[in-house]
Amino acid sequence: MTTLTLAKALNAGLRRSLANDDKVVVMGEDVGRLGGVYRVTDGLQTEFGPRRVLDTPLAESGILGTAVGLAYRGYRPVCEIQFDGFVYVAFDQIVSQLAKMHARTGGAVRLPITIRIPVGGGLGAAEHHSESPEAYFAHTAGLRVVTVSDPQDAYTVLQQAIACDDPVVFFEPKRRYHLKGEVNEAADLRSADPMDAARVVVPGTDVTLVTFGSLVTTARDAAVAAADEGVSIEVVDLRSLSPIDHATVAASVRKTGRLVVAHEAPHQAGLGAEVAAAATERCFDHLEAAPVRVTGHDVPYPPAKAEQHQVPDLDRILDGVDRVLGRGAYGASEYAPFEGVAR
Repeated sequence: MTTLTLAKALNAGLRRSLANDDKVVVMGEDVGRLGGVYRVTDGLQTEFGPRRVLDTPLAESGILGTAVGLAYRGYRPVCEIQFDGFVYVAFDQIVSQLAKMHARTGGAVRLPITIRIPVGGGLGAAEHHSESPEAYFAHTAGLRVVTVSDPQDAYTVLQQAIACDDPVVFFEPKRRYHLKGEVNEAADLRSADPMDAARVVVPGTDVTLVTFGSLVTTARDAAVAAADEGVSIEVVDLRSLSPIDHATVAASVRKTGRLVVAHEAPHQAGLGAEVAAAATERCFDHLEAAPVRVTGHDVPYPPAKAEQHQVPDLDRILDGVDRVLGRGAYGASEYAPFEGVAR
């Protein structure tokens, strides 16, 4: 076992994938000589050369369009998008070409492309650098969408995504890049949890708290804080956002009878709505209260000084737990100040 940051674990996963398959190529803005803006690709061009780790022009649509052509020719491109908000420039290539090609060709063509996207807020960055666009891609049939929350998962799931024959959008919680944890670099990927499986990371009996990415760390903290008040929270890390492992969520909700879903993206039509609706359909007779969502607000991403009000924190998640337990005003305290705000 080796102690690595999440960023270093991603680097190690990329290195192993490049070493194991000469058809894997890494491409993006500044991924080569610079090693990426977050240094996730640091040292890879030196080790594998500029034909395997390619610095591209500043054109996300060009990066994805080129990757589609490479995949047609048998390569497995790994595309880095520097910041979450930059991916919209390549939206057409992703949803109109990448997601549909397999179905359009009757299964004859596969495009095994992995799109790495640093995602989320909490760093004091402005709009276009702190987005949470997962719902756009989870809504798109033909794409797999995954995210990670700790170094071991970063190392393992990235390799699984690269080896997958389906296109994968791979979200990296940028404010957790420095999170440290033990990583088993010798682990056999065949024995690892599938990348589309959710995972119970904290067992509990009173409330199911479902989240993913950067908020898994916050959810763990919430479980510790709630335990001091005699409340047992079961934390479920979704990991896969499309497809969603509804069976694991439902099993937890049937046990606890209460559900809180947390994510950084806006409230309206966010992934939490899908999780809550699916859990209600599957577990209606087991629910003791309506599910509660704790999310970002339905406003454009705010400047740094107001960011702490946008990103769900420990207090807001615990407030959601209180509300689902009937100890707070359901729905009123969190969203009333934002009613009528232009979206």
